[in-house]
Amino acid sequence: MQAIFVTGGKQYKVSEGDEIFVEKLDFEGESVEFDNVLMVIDGDDVKVGAPKVEGAKVSAKLVKNGKSKKIMVFKMKAKKNYRRRQGHRQPYTKLCIEKISV
Repeated sequence: MQAIFVTGGKQYKVSEGDEIFVEKLDFEGESVEFDNVLMVIDGDDVKVGAPKVEGAKVSAKLVKNGKSKKIMVFKMKAKKNYRRRQGHRQPYTKLCIEKISV
């Protein structure tokens, strides 16, 4: 069984047992449910929402919160002696998908 759901402005295609990295979630506890499910695929049975599938939920367990590797942001304007260097680490939440229910 697979599902496509939305969180953090992005869509994720998952199946049970997958581990995914999503935008950082602020929630208490060890598990979270996503009810904004766009599509559920169960073998040959495909349910497409308009815009979401009613009653469908994706349950996930929190594995960890963290920050990704640092990227360097460098701005420069030629011949103007303007240079700015800045680092950025994007926060994320690692989730393990436990159950997809319709």
